[in-house]
Amino acid sequence: MSTIAMALIALVALLHVWFLVLEMFLWTKPLGMKTFRNTPEKAEITKVLAANQGLYNGFLAAGLLWAAFAGKQDVALFFLGCVVVAALYGAWSVSRRIFYVQGMPALAAIAAVLLLR
Repeated sequence: MSTIAMALIALVALLHVWFLVLEMFLWTKPLGMKTFRNTPEKAEITKVLAANQGLYNGFLAAGLLWAAFAGKQDVALFFLGCVVVAALYGAWSVSRRIFYVQGMPALAAIAAVLLLR
């Protein structure tokens, strides 16, 4: 796997680690509420759901890092595909912004994996 592909996969993984932190630990804090445009009341009510989402983002990050450092292109493509599907669903159900923040980096990494063999 090319260095560029590995770097882009690592970037997507780091984004998902950041999403984990935001959703699991900062959801009810000012930065978390500002990021997700939540009120204190809504953040408090949804914090358990957000923590669950954060945990899943952590699993995506772990899979991406494993794939990148083990040089497993097929595994990387699987996890990147999962990210794109999640981004599409988030764009449809919550905000188009999710696709740009989450989906575009994953698509760039997919392109790098496929084109820079």
